[in-house]
Amino acid sequence: MLLQGKTALITGSSRGIGQTIALALAAEGAFPGINYLDDPEGKNRAQAEETVRKLAADGVKTAMFQADVSNDRDVDAMVSAFLETFGTIDILVNNAGIVQDTTLKKMSRQNWDDVLATNLTGVFVCTKAVINHMREAGSGRIINISSIIAQTGNIGQSNYAAAKAGILGFTKSVAREVARRGITVNAIAPGFIRTDMLNTIPDAIKTRLTEEIPLGRFGLPEDIACAAVFLASDMASYITGQVLHVNGGLYM
Repeated sequence: MLLQGKTALITGSSRGIGQTIALALAAEGAFPGINYLDDPEGKNRAQAEETVRKLAADGVKTAMFQADVSNDRDVDAMVSAFLETFGTIDILVNNAGIVQDTTLKKMSRQNWDDVLATNLTGVFVCTKAVINHMREAGSGRIINISSIIAQTGNIGQSNYAAAKAGILGFTKSVAREVARRGITVNAIAPGFIRTDMLNTIPDAIKTRLTEEIPLGRFGLPEDIACAAVFLASDMASYITGQVLHVNGGLYM
């Protein structure tokens, strides 16, 4: 197994791409920590519990951690609890993200602040919370989930595009800072992936988008998870500060 005995904290991993990454890392021998954000209906917690049950049924050591990734206290408490449970943190996947799409003309300051807080500040807060532990250990893998929108932009997503583009600059800067400590920092930029977010797009637009993708299909969460497994493994030990584009050729 590529990740035998490694520990991994994956933010926003109760569902979607984050959940699929957690399952893929576990399939390669890692012990995943499942992060979720409380919501009024308790849906995120229920999904996190189901993910943990699924992993535990396969004999995987796992645990779930509630935290708002943009909140320093939440994240510090999550990392402390993770270390108490697993003893070390080898892999961090910064996956948590939200959308609040609207054109700039209609975008409120709250729309802007909310998306930047989770999608960009959250990456900073979580990375900062684990980096000293990784530095002391002399190793670590940090994988940040960006987006094709960081390169192309998109109507109604100026907040999302700015956050995801910011992740790329953050990734390259931190990669330079910690490389001599044996830590790699890379980003994955997914294209259009079959998730709940994609399901909100009208069918006519989805048909047009599919026609523009050279490989002729939308991606699957597993496509992103495979990239994360690679970057987390020793096969990628000489790769840092890079952006791995997983988009079916839509952006080259």
